[in-house]
Amino acid sequence: MLRYALRRIAEVIPTTVGILLLTFALFNVVGGSPAEAILGKNASAESIAAFNRKYGYDKPLVFARDSQFVRFVTSFAKGDFGYSVEMKEPVADVLARGVGPSLSLTVPILVGGTILGLLLAMLAAAWRGRLVDKAILFGSTILMSVNYVVWVLAGQFLLSYKAGLFPIWGYRGWFYLALPVMIGIVSSLGVDVRFFRTAILDEIYRPYVLTARAKGLPRWTILTRHVLRNALVPIVTYVSLSIPYLFTGSLLLESFFGIPGLGSVSLNAIHSADMAVVRTMVVLGALLYQFVNLVTDLAYAALDPRVRMRG
Repeated sequence: MLRYALRRIAEVIPTTVGILLLTFALFNVVGGSPAEAILGKNASAESIAAFNRKYGYDKPLVFARDSQFVRFVTSFAKGDFGYSVEMKEPVADVLARGVGPSLSLTVPILVGGTILGLLLAMLAAAWRGRLVDKAILFGSTILMSVNYVVWVLAGQFLLSYKAGLFPIWGYRGWFYLALPVMIGIVSSLGVDVRFFRTAILDEIYRPYVLTARAKGLPRWTILTRHVLRNALVPIVTYVSLSIPYLFTGSLLLESFFGIPGLGSVSLNAIHSADMAVVRTMVVLGALLYQFVNLVTDLAYAALDPRVRMRG
């Protein structure tokens, strides 16, 4: 297990370097002059030169000890993500304010949606082909057929505006998060249930399940202790793809409900051409995917010894 973990960690290093190089090229070479993007095309040559000197854009791009790329990597390693021109403060401070609201919104959506989806999928798998299974499949199909934006607008109009059950805008406590969390869970529940049900059914027909039944084990014991454990590999993969969004925030939900999370920060930075914030969000999102993929592979090895044996 240790050799497998060390090998996977070593494989992450070149990919991380590639991410940093690609991001640097997109924002510092392909995207044109950062000074012109922020100051405008009509900015004077003197103001552009002063801006480049202040933020180090007058340095060589890559092949130098004090190049822009080296400064970019070392600054990120130190937690210095640059300065937000729009907010007039360091990017790290801007992101620090948005992490809490984003996590308070996205963590309940992921945990609640996963638990509810697994419970419904296990019910459908346990009574496959019967009325319970057909009802769950029918409901999940309906949930999948409704667009995400429709859920948001319908929830705001019916539950907030008409019924007055929830606040429609703002972030002043957990009650303001109740409706967006419900919408986030419901909008993805149909896809979750169908995927989890398929993963569970792939294991139900295995020989070890028939052996457990022949020994007289109860249905739910087989389903929870044996089938669910072996079905966790595809389920962990599916859930892990959503984890980076816990930190980068939900653009739509935060925008529609006025939640000052990282999703709103990213959207505002794009509209105001605040390249330091946009670049930081891109790099952090990519690095989070790297980290989550690493943790997921290690979880595979813990759940299924055949993974590390094949490695």
